[in-house]
Amino acid sequence: MTYTGVVAAGDPPRPRTLDEIEIRKLVVGPMQNNAYLLTCRQDHHQVLIDAADDPDRLLELVRSGSTSGRLDAVVTTHAHPDHVQGLASVVAVTGAAVYVGTDDAVSVEDQTSVSAIRVGDGAVLTVGHIVLDIIGLRGHTPGSIALAYREPERAHSPEAVGRRVHLFTGDSLFPGGPGRTTTPNDFDSIMADLQTRVFDRFGDDAWVYPGHGNDTTLGAERGSIPEWLARGW
Repeated sequence: MTYTGVVAAGDPPRPRTLDEIEIRKLVVGPMQNNAYLLTCRQDHHQVLIDAADDPDRLLELVRSGSTSGRLDAVVTTHAHPDHVQGLASVVAVTGAAVYVGTDDAVSVEDQTSVSAIRVGDGAVLTVGHIVLDIIGLRGHTPGSIALAYREPERAHSPEAVGRRVHLFTGDSLFPGGPGRTTTPNDFDSIMADLQTRVFDRFGDDAWVYPGHGNDTTLGAERGSIPEWLARGW
């Protein structure tokens, strides 16, 4: 089930090729953060999710998607320092616009000196043919967001199935549970948002790309929700 998209150091990550886009994954920094590059196959617009660290490697990732080095947008899933270490350098080279959840934007700007466009739950980010729904998942941080990309109805690429959703969840959802929270209220908040905005909205075949570690599907995690609620983390 797991898609890694990563090969030996120095080689470009293998793309997951869908009908409209390619997805590349790169693991960066001492915290082993996942960065994801989405490339439109028609017009080569590109979106980077979490410029976490290792900006030189991130720029190589961008060039692996498009020889022009074009990067239209960087989306930061939340404001924790390990997710923004490469942001300023990547933006300085590419001129990409930066999108951050509204309640995390000031923190990201203070850490990076990069101006951010605020986005909240229900917003839609469109870059070329890449259309991403913004999902607010409050709890890990106040302004944590996830991104949902939906395949077109009729799929032709071997790795596409049609209408399947691809979820980039930052540190809000991992294999085995929600992201870390520090108070009972934050845990209640993240679980409420995950249940109503993710599990109740998308099917079991939705693919989850977290901010660290391996990917999963909603179907693999759905049955564990009562256990997560009982344990409180």
